[in-house]
Parts: sequence; C-alpha cells; structure tokens
Amino acid sequence: MITSVLTQKKTPSQLQLYIPGTNCPLQSQVSLAKLTSFRVGGPAQWYVAPRSLEDLQASFQWAHSQKLPLTLLGAGSNLLVSDIGLPGLVICTRYLRHTHFDADTGRITASAGVPIASLAWQAAKRGWEGLEWAVGIPGTVGGAVVMNAGAHKNSTADLLFNTDVLSPDGSMAQLSSEDLGFSYRTSILQGSDRIVTQATFQLKPGADPKQVRSMTSEHLARRHTTQPYHLPSCGSVFRNPDPYAAGWLIEQIGLKGYQIGGARIAERHANFILNCGDAKASDIFRMIHHIQEQVEKHWSLWLEPEVRILGDFTKKLAVESPMSLEQG
Repeated sequence: MITSVLTQKKTPSQLQLYIPGTNCPLQSQVSLAKLTSFRVGGPAQWYVAPRSLEDLQASFQWAHSQKLPLTLLGAGSNLLVSDIGLPGLVICTRYLRHTHFDADTGRITASAGVPIASLAWQAAKRGWEGLEWAVGIPGTVGGAVVMNAGAHKNSTADLLFNTDVLSPDGSMAQLSSEDLGFSYRTSILQGSDRIVTQATFQLKPGADPKQVRSMTSEHLARRHTTQPYHLPSCGSVFRNPDPYAAGWLIEQIGLKGYQIGGARIAERHANFILNCGDAKASDIFRMIHHIQEQVEKHWSLWLEPEVRILGDFTKKLAVESPMSLEQG
C-alpha cells in the first residue's frame, strides 16, 4: 500500500499525508480542470505542490521509488487532460517562484514555476531588454524551456544561458542552451524523465525602463487584438508547418466557428479551440482530430499538436466513487 510509505500528520480538521522528507501535503483525487487553462480534465490520482527545491526532489524520488507515472504541471496552459484524469503523481511547480537579477552579467535566474509573462514585466521595469515578446505567453519558465516557447519570431532558445534539471535518482545537472537541442517548439527535455528546476536567461540591461515597458505593452496589445482571451483555451493548438501558419490553413477551409459539444474553433484565430463553458476534454480531443483530418484532406498536410495531450481518451468516463487513499 502506498500509504504505508507516507508520513501522517494530524491537523485540527483531518489526517493529512506527506511524502517523507517534505512539508507539503499529498492529496488524492484533485481535480485538474481548475489547474489547466482549458478548464477541463479529470482528477489526479495523487497531487503535490512543492514549495522548495528539496520538496520537489523528495516528491520526484518518491514517485520514482513507488514506480508511479509522473506528470509535471506548471501553469497548465499547454495541456489537454483526459476526462478520466491522470494516474500516478502530478507535481505542480506553481509555488516555485524565486527570481534573481544579476546586474553585473545581465542574467536573470528564475525557478521553474515563475510565470514567463511575469518575468518579462520584471525585466521591463528594470530596463532589461530581450523578454518583451514573452509577455503574452501564459506558461511558466519550466514549460517555456521544455517546449522552447516563443512569439513574434523570438523564442526561449534565443535567450537561454543554462538550465538546472533534476533526474529521477535525485541528481542535478546544469545544461547549456546548446545541450538542449532546441528546435521549433521543442527540446530534448520534451518527453524526458528530467525536470527543469530553474533557468538563467541572458538579457541586455541598461535601456530606458519606460521604453522597454512600452515595447512590452505593445507586444501584449498585439496578442490581445489577434487572439481570443474571453473564453478558456490552451493558446495555439497546432505547430505551424513551415512555411504556413496553422491558423491560416484552418481558416481557409472554413472551419472558424465550427463546434463539437462545448468546444469551438475561435472566430478571431482559427488555431485556438475555445471551451464555451460546458466542454469536455473529449470534445476538444475530437475537435483536434477533426481539424487534422480536414487539413490533411484539403492541404495534404498533417498538423502536429503543440498542446500536450495527457491521459486516456479511449475509455468512457465511469461513474464510480473516488479512489480511497489505500488504493495504489
């Protein structure tokens, strides 16, 4: 039983479980819909949100020792989680938010859970140039490194100096930008069993803060005028197949406004799928496949998802009682 290897602590209201060596509660059957930007998805079998590197290491090693599937969750902005949820342990990094600005080198070091947009604003206020393009990206530093997030012809790879990664055995390593094998919206860490704990970016300090803030605001305004933000989405669903834009391909075959269940292709930008309020993950999943089939039929191109699709989409959602803490 998994509970036999957990630390139990009594609180005034209930008995709480803790992974050995940590001071953050381990929870079962936590809804992931509220933790993803699509606002869909079932529960995590186990869920923990470390507040320190030590807790992150202990949680990672515990999942490895228990042979549990592991999912890392940052801002949840690039994920589609199955309606039946995820087995194993989900580790959320959103509380890992340390930042350090080194004025001598012009480098910013930020923990994995720092929102990349927040980092862009912090840099702009100091007059540090280089991250203006990132202000509209809804993910975290960790996610930006793993998927080489980018916008406006800029990308994480352009600025990354190095990143610290954690392996399942608890060992740490520091990788340079060259080590990560960056390419369009991916790196060697995508699909890897290593976790980004922090990253250091090389910026250009010394500019007029007012001008950098102005440029950052322009980037944000441009995104808001061209992309829909009034309903839940994951941002761009598909990678752009060079030399085409995925949204243009989808728009040209008349799919704007097309709807399956509660999922709809946005009128403002066809590479966005919106949750109209009652969408299920299965609706969005079916929409992704419908778009792929229609684009292939008309353009002889197969669109590759930029969104990470997690969990089992082949099973129907069963109506049953939540898993007890004694079940592994």
